[in-house]
Amino acid sequence: MLVTKQLQDSPAGGRELLCKLNHDALRDIYGDRLILLELPSQPLRGLKSAINAFKGHIDGLSQPIIEKALQTIQVGGVSKVFVDGSNLGAFVSAAKHRFPDVEVTTFFHNAEARFFWGALKQTKSLRALAVLVANYLAERKAVRYSDKIICLNERDSRLLGRLYGREATHLSAMALQDKLPLDLCLSPVVKREKFALFVGGVFYANRAGIAWFVKHVVPHINIKICIVGCGFEDLKPELERDGKVEVIGAVESLAQWYLDSHFVIAPIFDGSGMKTKVAEALMFGKKVVGTPEAFTGYEAITKQVGWTCTTADEFIAAIERANESITQSYDADMRAIYLEKYSYAAARLRISEAMDSVVLR
Repeated sequence: MLVTKQLQDSPAGGRELLCKLNHDALRDIYGDRLILLELPSQPLRGLKSAINAFKGHIDGLSQPIIEKALQTIQVGGVSKVFVDGSNLGAFVSAAKHRFPDVEVTTFFHNAEARFFWGALKQTKSLRALAVLVANYLAERKAVRYSDKIICLNERDSRLLGRLYGREATHLSAMALQDKLPLDLCLSPVVKREKFALFVGGVFYANRAGIAWFVKHVVPHINIKICIVGCGFEDLKPELERDGKVEVIGAVESLAQWYLDSHFVIAPIFDGSGMKTKVAEALMFGKKVVGTPEAFTGYEAITKQVGWTCTTADEFIAAIERANESITQSYDADMRAIYLEKYSYAAARLRISEAMDSVVLR
């Protein structure tokens, strides 16, 4: 049985993409035996919703839905449950209390407490504090009651150990369904001037990172920057620089933007989990200039796939080197790394091994 956020036919964000991939992998592994429970999309509104959030009713989870899921486990004779998201800890707790012999595996997209701590530092609002506390309480239950914990990387696993006293039982890195066109191009082809690409939705770490980059790095580099991602179209006045930075915002498909770019930038200084944009860049055969945060979870391949920078001067120097040293628009070696480590096939194998493994508690 899979318990997950509402799946999207064409997911855009990193979490949504990974939820869809996890579903597809489990469907591939278990076939028609997989029972799917999708949680409705219900944003928090009003005092009652806020109170329920502290009970763990987050991301569409509610007491009626928990009861429905428990009934499904009983009627369907379910022996294994895959919970896609550590903020669904209220369900994990309920399932293990009702059915202690049912094996529950929880997939952690982030260490949610760390992620929302970063959001609180940016916004400093009561709502952000409430979201942090609610997710911490839910995640604590997920760690305590899950039989198996899957994290994206060692950093998140160690952080769970420090926060909750228990590390991950398994690691499964960021992975993406393949979006590379078979002929390496899309129609119609639009020829653009040489540019470096920034991709991401307008959540706090992306917004702060690219704003810093535009202010401190852009004046000193000789390549145009294109910013693509949902929500950034509203920040054109803040971020665009004539001839230097173009804000595109939301697009139907990222493929042509990646293919046309010279390389990808990832000036991200905060967050948790792994950055989707790095795996995406590799999928399209591109190198990356990014921070240590951007390359978290990719440490074993960082020197092969790009340049790591922590200061404006390091970004300026790395971009100059990338601009000069990258001579081909598509790097087959980058693509090979994606296929080996961050593709659907790689993720399916890791999930299958985790689900089949025996963990003693």
